[in-house]
Amino acid sequence: MTDAAIVSNKTRQLGNVGRLAVAQALGGANANVVYATGAIIGSQLAPNPGLVTFPISMFVVGMATGTLPTGYIARRYGRRVAFIAGTCLGVLAGMIGLVAVLRGSFNLFWFATFVAGLYSAVVQSFRFAATDGVAPSFRAKAISWVMVGGLVGGIIGPQMVQWTMNLWLPYLFAASFIGQAALALLSMVVLVGVDIPRPAAVDLKAGRPLLEIVVTPKFAIAALCGVVSYALMNLVMTSAPLAMKLCGLTLTDSNLGIQWHVLAMFGPSFFTGSLVARFGAGRIVAAGLVLTAMAALVDLSGLTVWHFWVGLVLLGVGWNFGFVGASAMVVETHRPEERNKVQAFNDFLIFGIMALGSFSSGQLLTSFGWNAVNAVAFPPIVLAAAALIATGLLRRRAV
Repeated sequence: MTDAAIVSNKTRQLGNVGRLAVAQALGGANANVVYATGAIIGSQLAPNPGLVTFPISMFVVGMATGTLPTGYIARRYGRRVAFIAGTCLGVLAGMIGLVAVLRGSFNLFWFATFVAGLYSAVVQSFRFAATDGVAPSFRAKAISWVMVGGLVGGIIGPQMVQWTMNLWLPYLFAASFIGQAALALLSMVVLVGVDIPRPAAVDLKAGRPLLEIVVTPKFAIAALCGVVSYALMNLVMTSAPLAMKLCGLTLTDSNLGIQWHVLAMFGPSFFTGSLVARFGAGRIVAAGLVLTAMAALVDLSGLTVWHFWVGLVLLGVGWNFGFVGASAMVVETHRPEERNKVQAFNDFLIFGIMALGSFSSGQLLTSFGWNAVNAVAFPPIVLAAAALIATGLLRRRAV
């Protein structure tokens, strides 16, 4: 490769990472709108208290449902086609959410969050897309840099909800879903310029069978850590806005709590990639599990606004370390021609198991309380930590 070609390739890669980071910010706002409004609107429209978090659960089901089709479209037609299809779903989700609020329809609202979940499945693939064609030493940083976009999304989403929730009274949050659709449309414009070549025809049938890859200990542990990190974060964050409301705190307190949480989720991405490169993905994941456990302990120690906020911040940083580290581990388990199917299956596991947990979160909170929501975090953390420790011991013995 000539010097000019090398420079051109690096420019293309950095341009892709930049566009994906912007799209991550805009797409991340989609999830933030759902998380900030889902339980509250659910409590207003749900036919019984056990279904208040059902719309958020359906958002997670949408993410799980969308992962494998996203991988298939990207593998067959290229990443950009998958991205554009996803943003179309994002626009549709906002419009359905608007109609649901105006009509006071619970069924239409959870369907809107399901479609928003399909869009979010595509957004989740941005972090892996950033690693396409880059040097192995740059992969963790590429993932981390794209997720920095979520930091902006953590500001855009909750603040947009705060600014728009009362613009169409008496229909609380109606205008927020118009904003959600507008951000998805803007993301589409940004993603049109992503330059990731379509897979070569020969690559469509190349590579090892998926089962052969996913049964390897390396993939299994990476997937387990990703599942635990994301599922526990989702369980607690889903319940937090409603728990704060039940404790007599205001909607502003709830919105700010979610905003600080999302900032904590993505803010560390400025340096998480460098930490992974220096200390290894496994150690960063372990640190994330410790922080998640600390978040649960803070939540169990009191019910003031500061307990909620500090717990949500610790939970966000723990998720970042755990999820970025686990994603970097997944990238090391496959060959280039296998990436779309392996990455999609990894996300399917994460969001599929998240969906199972989400369905129980509303019932867990309303039946057993906020303490129970946090107490269930400890067994999965111990399991993931034990798997990491066992892997480290096996590697030392092999050496």
